[in-house]
Parts: sequence; C-alpha cells; structure tokens
Amino acid sequence: QVQVVEFGGGLVQPGGSLSLSCVTSGSIFSINSMGWYRQAPGKQRELVATISDTNTSYYQDAVKGRFTISGDTAKGTVNLQMNSLKPEDTAVYYCNADYTPCGIYWGKGTVVTVSS
Repeated sequence: QVQVVEFGGGLVQPGGSLSLSCVTSGSIFSINSMGWYRQAPGKQRELVATISDTNTSYYQDAVKGRFTISGDTAKGTVNLQMNSLKPEDTAVYYCNADYTPCGIYWGKGTVVTVSS
C-alpha cells in the first residue's frame, strides 16, 4: 500500500515563505517523477512543479522564480520551497508520485493560506 504524506502547510503573510515536504512509503517500484499540485477554492487542480528521476524540474509560469522544487525520487521525497508568496497562492497543495506503469499516487493535501 503506497502512502504519500505532505507536511508543512500553514498561514503566511504576503511576501513570506513556506516550505512543504512530501514523503512516500510502501512501494518496491521506482518513481518516475514527483510533483506538487494545488487546488484553490472553486478552481480545478493545477500543476505547480514537478521533478523527474533525472532531476529535471518543471514549473508553471505563475510560480517560476518564486518556488523551488527539490527532492530525491529514489528515496521518495520531494520538497517545495515557496518564496514571495501571494494571496493567489492560497490553495490545498497536493503531492503526487508517479510510479507509471504501476500507478500514480496522491497525498491528502496540506493547506497553504497567504493572507495578512
């Protein structure tokens, strides 16, 4: 049973920073990539950033230059350092682990609120 667990959400003021972490467990298969997604109230879930097993990263335009993804897919861990946070970054942030062809697994999410 694969488990994906996120840590680190919370309340932060605009312009502040927050770091999220994600750990996986329970699989003997290799991870192809890990990523962070977010879902704001009333909106669809969207990709924030991903990192591959070759350490290639990808960011959506809205977070480029402000967020940094890092991690070790071999260990099943990924982090998201978020700087210069804006109110529009408020969302539930989800971690996922891609074990394709063995499946894609999601965490339950962690809430990030950017507000003064």
